[in-house]
Amino acid sequence: MSLVSALKNTSIGTLATIAFYAAMGILFLALLPLANYPPHIALTGVMSLIAAYGLFTKRVWAPWLVVALFLVALTISGFTIYFLAFSNWLLSLALLAYVVLNLYFMYHTLKRGTP
Repeated sequence: MSLVSALKNTSIGTLATIAFYAAMGILFLALLPLANYPPHIALTGVMSLIAAYGLFTKRVWAPWLVVALFLVALTISGFTIYFLAFSNWLLSLALLAYVVLNLYFMYHTLKRGTP
């Protein structure tokens, strides 16, 4: 199946979900050198890219990976927001937006069901 026909058969919500996880994976990997190469950011970025691939190819394991990514995002973001809430408002708001978007796209993926 070609890429064009695969994109034509995919809903807008699913494409938005795929784009979100792909963008977050690329963003995490791009921020890796700025954060002194912590392994949890690299692992989260790679898992996000794998989730985007799994959702695009409609793999059965993709919703499970999305749930795992949500739990990882909630843990990392919650820890960072708790310790940086009053010192860096911009980072705290960005992480809060990341958690909310991650929750929304996880809900959309689970509502859609397994392929």
